[in-house]
Amino acid sequence: MSSPLDLSLAPTATDIDPERADLLQTLAVHRGFLRYTAQGLTDEQAGQRTTASALTVGGLIKHVAATEAAWYRFMVGGAEEMESVALDWEDEHRMNPTESIQAHLDNYAAVAAKTDELIKTADLDKSYPLPTAPWFEAGAVRSVRRVLLHIIAETAQHAGHADIIRESLDGQKTMG
Repeated sequence: MSSPLDLSLAPTATDIDPERADLLQTLAVHRGFLRYTAQGLTDEQAGQRTTASALTVGGLIKHVAATEAAWYRFMVGGAEEMESVALDWEDEHRMNPTESIQAHLDNYAAVAAKTDELIKTADLDKSYPLPTAPWFEAGAVRSVRRVLLHIIAETAQHAGHADIIRESLDGQKTMG
């Protein structure tokens, strides 16, 4: 990947309606920023902490993929589907010594492809009650559209985290 803004895989507005094209293109941009932070890293570097935070580039990619996969399950079947896979919150944020950055990037690409296909066909107005969790308002519901906006925000936020970690590692920046 030579540029974080490679949109060659994002559909054009003529392929689908403008709202779906905007969602896909926005996700593609922020996913590109996140993937770019891993470009050229060894597994050891991808798992290295470079700030006071426990976050690493590899751990962030692993987390963003797991989070998007969980929200994908929510968008197709609600809270029950989202909760059908038990997650280890701490492990989800950590790149373990036996893991590879390429495996995390490949998994992320697979998750992203599934989400992109869903964006093209899903009823964006379909809503489900959120799972019970301290960070969700009791009784709240989310539409597929709102979940996609959340995935975009989560991806953008963590791409920024990864950019700081990468710059602290070897000076590479996504932009500038």
